[in-house]
Amino acid sequence: MKKRILVVDDDRSVAEVLSDILAFSNYDVKAITRGEIVFKEIDSYQPDLILLDVMLSGMDGRMICKSIKTSDKLKDIPVILLSAYMSSYPCVFEQNGPDDFVLKPFDISFLLRKVDEQLAA
Repeated sequence: MKKRILVVDDDRSVAEVLSDILAFSNYDVKAITRGEIVFKEIDSYQPDLILLDVMLSGMDGRMICKSIKTSDKLKDIPVILLSAYMSSYPCVFEQNGPDDFVLKPFDISFLLRKVDEQLAA
């Protein structure tokens, strides 16, 4: 059975590129462009991993990540934060922070290696 990955990025073109890359790498992918529906989508899709943009329209992906990681039901789902700003990287070391971080623009092989590492953990 294919691993399920939920992509959350308000930039539709980035969400589509990520979806295409991951689907080509044999993952089942669902992309959403609105952070406010992320918990509904997690509940219905039940992803094995979440790729989450930091700067979502009107929302902060770091706060969504904290909510995921403090939920008894969701805390074991790996979250990889994506950001165009290296200044977001320290959140990886915070309590209830993401499991990993990928800087945009991302190298495809690097991104896939990070995804594979998290899914293998």
